[in-house]
Amino acid sequence: MNKRLAVAFTGPSNSGKTTLIIKVSEALIREGKKVAIIKNDPKDKARFDTEGKDSYMFSQTGAEVIVTSPEKTTYLSKRHKELDELIRIFDSFDYLLVEGLKNLPLPRISIFRGNIDEDYYPYMNALAIDESIDKENENIPRDIEVLDLNNTNQIISWIKNNAKEV
Repeated sequence: MNKRLAVAFTGPSNSGKTTLIIKVSEALIREGKKVAIIKNDPKDKARFDTEGKDSYMFSQTGAEVIVTSPEKTTYLSKRHKELDELIRIFDSFDYLLVEGLKNLPLPRISIFRGNIDEDYYPYMNALAIDESIDKENENIPRDIEVLDLNNTNQIISWIKNNAKEV
């Protein structure tokens, strides 16, 4: 079995996390890799089922629900899942990209534009920024690698060298 690598992305709203994860995912898939993505929804705003539809009514019972069609499979759960449970659901992947969940024990890239929130430093291994941040005037800890937010290849290289085997 091939090794499966996981990395997390964190940062404030509208910093570019989703955009970066999409770019990384697309590039890895072009390389022939299987990619799984977990997105944290701390405010419970994401909607996958529509009121009145069968999937919604099934999920309202509290059951774990899988909706399958010729085009896709959607998994709906009303229970919190730990990382190892989520990994078992995905089963087959080369790279797991996690958006959010800053307390997970995964190597983490934090994304910032405009300014850096130093409260994130204890949770990050790398920092992805663009030209909107003057890295000379920031007190970035020496053990945090600084990456170019707009250089997807550099970020993928960091992931390949630093992601955690899961």
